[in-house]
Amino acid sequence: MGNFYTDNDDIQFLFRHLNLEKVAGLQEENFKHAGQFDIAPANADEAITNYDMVLDSIGRLSADFIDPRSEGIDREGNTLNEDGTVTYAKGIAESMEALAKADVMGFTLPHRFGGLNFPCLIYSMAIEIVSRADASLMNIFGLQGIAETINFFADEEIKQHYLPDFADGKVTGAMVLTEPDAGSDLQACNLRAFQDDDGNWLLHGVKRFITNGCGEVLLVLSRSEERTGGLGLSLFVCDRGPTVTVRRLEDKLGIHGSPTCELFFDNTPCQLIGERQRGLVTYVMSLMNGARIGIAGQSMGLAEATYRIARDYAASREQFGVPIEKLPAVRDMVIDMKTRIEAGRTLLYETGWIVDHEIGLNKIIDNAEDKDTKKAAKKELKFIKRLGGMMTPMSKYFCSEMSNTVSYDAIQVLGGSGYMRDYACERYARDARITTIYEGTSQLQVVAAVRGVCGGTCEKYLVQLAAREYADSVQDLVALLKEGTETLLECAKFAKGQGIDYMDLYGRQLVDIAIALIDGYLFCGQASSKVDMEVAVADNGDAEVPKTIPMTQRKEILARRYVTRNATLIKKLSEEILSGDKTTFKDYEALIGPVPEIA
Repeated sequence: MGNFYTDNDDIQFLFRHLNLEKVAGLQEENFKHAGQFDIAPANADEAITNYDMVLDSIGRLSADFIDPRSEGIDREGNTLNEDGTVTYAKGIAESMEALAKADVMGFTLPHRFGGLNFPCLIYSMAIEIVSRADASLMNIFGLQGIAETINFFADEEIKQHYLPDFADGKVTGAMVLTEPDAGSDLQACNLRAFQDDDGNWLLHGVKRFITNGCGEVLLVLSRSEERTGGLGLSLFVCDRGPTVTVRRLEDKLGIHGSPTCELFFDNTPCQLIGERQRGLVTYVMSLMNGARIGIAGQSMGLAEATYRIARDYAASREQFGVPIEKLPAVRDMVIDMKTRIEAGRTLLYETGWIVDHEIGLNKIIDNAEDKDTKKAAKKELKFIKRLGGMMTPMSKYFCSEMSNTVSYDAIQVLGGSGYMRDYACERYARDARITTIYEGTSQLQVVAAVRGVCGGTCEKYLVQLAAREYADSVQDLVALLKEGTETLLECAKFAKGQGIDYMDLYGRQLVDIAIALIDGYLFCGQASSKVDMEVAVADNGDAEVPKTIPMTQRKEILARRYVTRNATLIKKLSEEILSGDKTTFKDYEALIGPVPEIA
């Protein structure tokens, strides 16, 4: 019996290290629902026990049921039927049924709709665990943000109609946003929403690249006004009925178990979500932020899965008379893979904690009767919202790029075997490739994150991180991080002074420095943790070497390698930013030449 939750020491540690008591209190609104609903906890300890139990259940289900089906799903794919409907791969249908029976399809929905009312942080852990078993399944399991959007913005009648079925796992959904000629430019939406003589809304047009477009409930971004641009768009919900046709399934590199559809809406009846003209600016931006955190979690699961194959192979495969992990080049590569994974997980879980904090503060503002309480919450929310707006694209960018690097390196560790279908590394690499593209490319995530890096949000956050208490053993690392912060501020000031285009041009370097500093502080915090947990170390055959060490000791070793190595990287990146090199702008035509002819 396997368990993808309990076999991961880092997830186990972070579950205990992070302040789940505060998250639980915010999510449960000071536990006011206790007694009203069977599953509603009465206190933080009870809530955290519930989180642990559900993650344990998902961990077992992922290891023993979902993972064994993943290879068959990849080979089988989905089927487009003659009537414009889609049949899932057999394993996907079975796994979705198992998840529904486990009562985890309403992960973040309120208790009153039958949901678990779990925080984003715990959902991110669950997404990582499921994705480690099958990344394509996560694209359906992780679309619970559709139900969240309905809960946040729709009227009560729509909520009551759709959300109980989401929580029961009776329906799945799709974010129907992109169009054939628009891609990432959602403002270029042309699918039309119009009202008939009785005031009923109808949809007409085509959408493309729609993940799980065959789902039963569709959230559709559509042009409801004559005006162009984002302010002419509204968000609608509709059922997948006879007027919605899947015209094609995309033939993709990876995530074959997740159907990607082109949809045709032929005067489809629908209902307006929230207010007209707020579809893109308010509702879809909220929906996509949640989806970006989901893709970061998917990336983490893929990276963890492919790393484990590489680690096992490096320890067992012998060359030149020794296991290849004894070779310095391979050893360093495996350490870097593990470090990148823990850096991504640290960044993602911190982001989840911040998002939960923001959601909790909004609940206080909406429901608190005391004016002083509301005022304090509004003051705190102002910064937390900006911080979440920076950390969300940072996490999506870093984790997705990291998963591609790790999966590529895993193939390299396995050599020729990694290129063959004998091992799952090639599948993980194919699956990982999409993570830097959908829900906003890495380039778009950098553009979003660099605004926070150069706009003061990152500076304020780094000051807060520097002010935390750290163990004496990592004080030298904290000093290095403070030096790095000064370098970042100098670079941000220079980039801003050169104009927006220059800031975007060097956005990746700026964001990379910021992530290195944030994760550096968070690693130092983990090394200073009060969590009492022992972890196993690799057996090198020396009987004198301890078989386990405290996790905090291991985290200190990790923090030291991470911070000291990144100090050199930060210097290099800062030199690039401060170079003032604008050849990308002024010499593009000469460097690139004419558009080549394609046969």
